[in-house]
Amino acid sequence: MEDLRSLTREERKQLLREMGQPAYREKQIFKWICRGASSIDEMTDLPASLRESLKERSSFEGPEIAAVQTSSDGTRKYLLRFSDGNCVEAVFMRYDYGNSLCISTQVGCAMGCRFCASTIGGKVRDLKAWEMLSEYTSVCRDTGLPINHVVLMGIGEPFDNYKEVCRFLSDIHDPDGIGLSLRNITVSTCGIVPKIEAFGRDFPQVNLAISLHASDQQEREALMPIAKAYDIDALLAACRAHGEATGRRVTFEYTLIEGKNDSEKSARALASLLKGMLCHVNLIPLNPVAETGLKSSGRERAEEFRSYLEAHGVPATIRRRLGADIDAACGQLRKNTSTEVKR
Repeated sequence: MEDLRSLTREERKQLLREMGQPAYREKQIFKWICRGASSIDEMTDLPASLRESLKERSSFEGPEIAAVQTSSDGTRKYLLRFSDGNCVEAVFMRYDYGNSLCISTQVGCAMGCRFCASTIGGKVRDLKAWEMLSEYTSVCRDTGLPINHVVLMGIGEPFDNYKEVCRFLSDIHDPDGIGLSLRNITVSTCGIVPKIEAFGRDFPQVNLAISLHASDQQEREALMPIAKAYDIDALLAACRAHGEATGRRVTFEYTLIEGKNDSEKSARALASLLKGMLCHVNLIPLNPVAETGLKSSGRERAEEFRSYLEAHGVPATIRRRLGADIDAACGQLRKNTSTEVKR
């Protein structure tokens, strides 16, 4: 039986027409979905007879919040379990400008980046758009707080699940539901070039972040297998075209790894690559993942790297480190874990 949330809005309208119901019922159902309703019975503005009929024709399950960890800095990491038993993690963060949620787009990840915990064990499956939306609604409901920024930087490669990610963006932006501004959403990709080009056409208002993490092709191939499919020159050409077409700057995420990509030579090469581009570099001192054996360059080296880029005309900042004490920082999320503890 198909989950009621998995249907598009038009498909739900068609279902309701077949049931002899007026079209406005779909808007009521959509509002309940966006409020994070956990069952059809919660939809109290629907007639009881309609609720019973919907339960006979469709399912409405999960995800459940299996566990929550709270960091000393107030960051919360959620372990969400879907009805098939698969789990993902989402991270709630507080900033001066509002609350932000980092969501996952896949169970596991196939990209194989050497420094990232999310790819350990590979990809299990894509998430559906409604499952991504339910990460947002579940955390909103649990915290009781508004979430006005969303980043697709959790487990998975968003552009490897492009169709469902696009549907999620449309759903969360829909004014009949959450109505989140597209300008308050950031999608991060490791560099699937054809999808960068499509994304600029489909969602020009959504912020684009590129997981770059290297300053030349050889360095990037050593850290990110995707570089063998799309080389750094093709990637940067797509990013330049994206900025020119949308008028929006591209953010380049650059994880600093001791002895791998943190030398002055790397800083010099990166500045040369990006100079003159509408962009910003977000430097991330590597967050520890035991299985990788890699070490962080540390804050002092990050400051030196940032200063070099700034001095050579490339805007750069160092990402604020949130949730590292609960393995919720950048690169630490996993598709499953047995060490989570309920709050």
